[in-house]
Amino acid sequence: MTAGALLKACRERAGISQIKMAMMMNRTQSSISKLEKDRNPIDVETFRDWTKFTNSMDIGIAFLYGVDPATILQSLMQITGVA
Repeated sequence: MTAGALLKACRERAGISQIKMAMMMNRTQSSISKLEKDRNPIDVETFRDWTKFTNSMDIGIAFLYGVDPATILQSLMQITGVA
C-alpha cells in the first residue's frame, strides 16, 4: 500500500470528502486528489495533520514503522463492523 492509498483509506474511513479535507488542510481539492494518487510527495507535517484529522494517527505510526496498513485497516474495520 502506498502513502497515497493509505491517506485515501483513512479519509474515507473517517467519512470525510476530498472537498472537506481540502478545507480542513487549507488546500485545494485537486491537491488532496494528487496526494491520494501519489502524484505529489507528502511532507511530514501534511501526513501528521491528515492522520490527526481522520483520527488515524495509530495507522500513520504503523505505516511509518513498516507495518502493513492494509492489515491494520482490515482489523479496524472488523472491530468497528465497517465493511
